[in-house]
Amino acid sequence: MKAQNEQRAGLLYGFGAYGMWGLVPLFWPLLMPAGAVEILAHRMTWSLAVVGVALLAVRRWGWIRELLRQPRKLGLTALAASVISVNWGLYIWSVNNGHVVESSLGYFINPLVSIAMGVLVLGERLRRAQWVAVGITFAAVLVLAIGYGRPPWISLVLACSFATYGLIKKKLNMGGLESLAAETAMLFLPALGYLLWLGAQGQSSFTSQGVGHALLLAATGLVTAIPLVFFGAAAIRVPLSTLGLLQYMAPVFQFGLGVLYFHEAMPPERWAGFSLVWAALALLTWDALRTARRSRARLVAAPVIAPAPAREPA
Repeated sequence: MKAQNEQRAGLLYGFGAYGMWGLVPLFWPLLMPAGAVEILAHRMTWSLAVVGVALLAVRRWGWIRELLRQPRKLGLTALAASVISVNWGLYIWSVNNGHVVESSLGYFINPLVSIAMGVLVLGERLRRAQWVAVGITFAAVLVLAIGYGRPPWISLVLACSFATYGLIKKKLNMGGLESLAAETAMLFLPALGYLLWLGAQGQSSFTSQGVGHALLLAATGLVTAIPLVFFGAAAIRVPLSTLGLLQYMAPVFQFGLGVLYFHEAMPPERWAGFSLVWAALALLTWDALRTARRSRARLVAAPVIAPAPAREPA
């Protein structure tokens, strides 16, 4: 009964995390006239404040000394911070400049880019269905490039940057709260310096657009941290395969908002490209579920080796 309650709670946390990530395109336009870089700088600054409060609550500080003693880990953390800055900044810019649908495509193809990176960087071997899914995605990008009249660069940069971020996080092997704290700590001074410079130039919207606007910019810390906390709570309660299925919620919501709320154009060639991506994801999901089922069946069928009887003392 307790296990069922834990799994139910995990599903709710998962729905909450991916639901918030899927609905976040509604939030970024509220921050205009702030530009994407100013919003990004506020997101970095206020995220550290939120994470700092969370660390105070859980009293988890020992990891800082350990991190400072490992130059390689520090370097990887700095690289992760740089990569996620590119991802965050481009995503904010794309939403506020009418590219919600194209940004959603980036998160649709992200799992497939991660698979490709596993082959190229980690030397992983793909199953036949995974190769087919990657091939279909490549065809989809070509179709979309023809439809847009250019490569879908927003989607590709978002997908590649987030897949790279995931690869670095895999190598870092740090907890979600700790890694976010380390990354935002590294980004804090450059972000704060940029905000102070904007203020000195008289170009800061934080001080010129009223209290409500300032509070919304401060809320970027909560918008960043809360879904990550929910995701962490879900990750320890539900199987990884379930999380893998839930991750498609975010781009589905983003795509729906782009088409139905922001009324972005979807000519036939874009529908064709997205349909190919969705077909690749369906194939990938089917293959993952089939592989997990076969692994469970092998474990159940494996013979149980009885322990050798203990010898009597002579």
